[in-house]
Amino acid sequence: MRLFFQILSYLFHPILIPVAGVIAYFMITPKYSPLEFQGGNILPIFILTVIIPILSFFILRNIGIVHSFGLPTIKERMLPMLIHLVLLLMILYQVIPNNYTAEIYFYFVGLVIANLSAFLLLLMNYKISLHMLGLGCLLMFLICLSIHFEINITIALSGIVLITGLVATARLYLRAHSRMEVLIGLFIGTISQLLTVTFWL
Repeated sequence: MRLFFQILSYLFHPILIPVAGVIAYFMITPKYSPLEFQGGNILPIFILTVIIPILSFFILRNIGIVHSFGLPTIKERMLPMLIHLVLLLMILYQVIPNNYTAEIYFYFVGLVIANLSAFLLLLMNYKISLHMLGLGCLLMFLICLSIHFEINITIALSGIVLITGLVATARLYLRAHSRMEVLIGLFIGTISQLLTVTFWL
């Protein structure tokens, strides 16, 4: 069971959430989007939010700043989270304007709000579940897309709800977080997306 929950935590790691939301958007939207346009969004976002953070982790581990990919301590989380925030802002100001899509733009505004909130909590010596923060963002974004485009994606939403529950269970089972850290992470993730809804829904 422990191995299953560890695999689950890696499969739905927070660094995958930004690109997952963009891919989900292009799968759901009824708007026509040529492959070149989709690639112009997905590829740079994948590089900036997945490849660079992984490379950064190995560099930080080699110089002794972090020791585990799970970043279990508040001290270990500081620099990786700051790097992640900078990369999200780069996407917001450099990548998305070149292929502007309102829904994706405000999805990333929500991600910045969520991650900034998590970082500020770190400064106050309190960590939250970044897994739940990310899944909360993704779940609320999909719900908003379903309402926005008036498309029934009940099966997809049910799947994300199930995954969110399993990942929450995994984080608790592995003792990576307390119940409150899991709940606060989910709350911040969902609320951060709701704050942007009025600008595009």
